[in-house]
Amino acid sequence: MHHPGDEYKIYFIKFWCQSVLPSYVHNVSRGNLNALAAQEIRRRIFAGELRPGVKIDQGAVAEALGISKLPVREALIALGQEGVVEHIARRGAFVAKLARDDIRDQYQAFGLVSGLAAERAAEKLCQEDLQALTDITDRADSGVGPAEQERLNFEFHRRINHGSGSRRLISILGVLAKTVSHGFYEAHEDWPGKAGEDHRRILDALSARSGPRVREEVEKHFSDGAERAVALLEARGFWEEGDLDRKVSTRII
Repeated sequence: MHHPGDEYKIYFIKFWCQSVLPSYVHNVSRGNLNALAAQEIRRRIFAGELRPGVKIDQGAVAEALGISKLPVREALIALGQEGVVEHIARRGAFVAKLARDDIRDQYQAFGLVSGLAAERAAEKLCQEDLQALTDITDRADSGVGPAEQERLNFEFHRRINHGSGSRRLISILGVLAKTVSHGFYEAHEDWPGKAGEDHRRILDALSARSGPRVREEVEKHFSDGAERAVALLEARGFWEEGDLDRKVSTRII
């Protein structure tokens, strides 16, 4: 059964895979399908739509996204390696029992590496780079929709990350980016304003060539995002007492 807004969510995930992921995936066609399924399942978990102990219906996911079951199966294997999904022999794949600190750790690990990249970038970004970041921030503040906000957010951080000039940091961030749920701007209605303020402070620190300050601002940006994610899941009853005792036959769609 489809829920209101599913078409938009699926459109956004497809947009992300087509526009963003090719930067990181060598086998674009196969990699995009795996990532398409992984991102949709991950999004539902981190949006509180799928709770711990819920069984994930591979066929329903494949049908909803218009793909075969094979990419979904491979996506679930990858999500198992991330610790988001638990595989039980002869029973299937279930949402793992995630603690609040698991959510925080995911965002904060991303923030630590992003902060280091930003610190490096503060020394290397040229005036044209800083102007491009300003233009992106101005565009994000102009009242665009959540999908465009998400794209601009990605572009803002991508430019800073690549501005570090570090192949290793960029590579690590590419891996981390694939494990963070997308659709944050849609799930958190008040986040665009907060993110805009954070981006302005990050940009100010970069313009001042202050590596330590920009690193601190980036780390705080991701840490604040982690707390928003935890609060959202709490509000949606993700950790309600007795929730894990429910029957695990509930499906994803």
